[in-house]
Amino acid sequence: MNILLVGAGLSGAVIGRTLAEAGHQITIIDGRDHIGGNCHTERDADTGVMVHVYGPHIFHTDDEDVWNYVNSFTTFMPYKNRVKTTSQKQVFSLPINLHTINQYYGKTMRPDEARDFIQNDIADTTIADPQTFEEQALRFVGPDLYDAFFKGYTIKQWGVQPSELPASILKRLPVRFNYDDNYFFHRFQGMPENGYTPMIAAILDHPSITVTLNTMFDPAMADAHDHVFYSGPLDGYFDYQLGRLGYRTLDFEKFSATGDYQGCAVMNYGEVDVPYTRITEHKHFSPWEDHEGTVCYREFSRACTPDDIPYYPIRQVKEKALLGDYLKLAEDTTGVTFVGRLGTYRYLDMDVTIREAMDTADAFLAAQDAGTAMPAFVKPPL
Repeated sequence: MNILLVGAGLSGAVIGRTLAEAGHQITIIDGRDHIGGNCHTERDADTGVMVHVYGPHIFHTDDEDVWNYVNSFTTFMPYKNRVKTTSQKQVFSLPINLHTINQYYGKTMRPDEARDFIQNDIADTTIADPQTFEEQALRFVGPDLYDAFFKGYTIKQWGVQPSELPASILKRLPVRFNYDDNYFFHRFQGMPENGYTPMIAAILDHPSITVTLNTMFDPAMADAHDHVFYSGPLDGYFDYQLGRLGYRTLDFEKFSATGDYQGCAVMNYGEVDVPYTRITEHKHFSPWEDHEGTVCYREFSRACTPDDIPYYPIRQVKEKALLGDYLKLAEDTTGVTFVGRLGTYRYLDMDVTIREAMDTADAFLAAQDAGTAMPAFVKPPL
């Protein structure tokens, strides 16, 4: 079959490779001038530093199949994400851990003492069933740590008060009563030695795959193909006829320096009077390399306009209602399957994106064998 994939990011690459290996002819198009989507990496021309062009991407997963898959296309180097935050004229370690708690309160508590202190003296135990982001934070860490580490950052990131956000955004409050400052819990963590773009190029390196860049999708293209996998914006596929789904976007202010600018890869700024949410220093994402110069980005979050790159789906009540309407349109459309972060209007980590792409390709092959139609969504967005 002749298969068209819209988007040369992780979803398109993984689905395309799997179907190419099964004997199908694959065409992949992308509106940008590079492969990799928002995972795209490139060398800074002046310093040689490997830069994550659309913001940091740190690979972490508990899915061993996904970990083995990416490692079959590149070498992953060990990497632990250790985030710092500047608040109240001090630098603290995130996620909140025993060192953060002892430093903030000027104490030297052991784990059991700190747990008792937070739960019985600091946390707002009058909140029995947290409904908002703010209530969730107050219930588990109290007003001091909430104000220092969550409130301002959340206002800047989402553009609304934390009291207007659902508690589910803060699904599992990362508080550790030990000195572990590894940001993620997952078994497998690392960075591709030469960046994500060469890894995705290796996935796409198959004789039955043709990639065309600087090419926007036109619905008429579907007529020349047996099936379409679409990883662009779901509302964009239907020309935004019902309105636009809401996103947050990011602006990056790049600057360079000599040596080591901030001593870590990610420095958050939790206070609302600092306009940016964080500064990322990209040489620290490749600690096995040595560079005299350094490249940093101040990161600003704001509402996404039609001309911006959409990053974070908002998925509040209004957006979910509009999403439901678009799902009805999608499910009435034959010959196309919507995939990925934009195609399903969900925030997805890289490992989840790859897992869903693998599952989608398997579902297509199974449907082909069974002579059944491929659904619009293998993973329902709602």
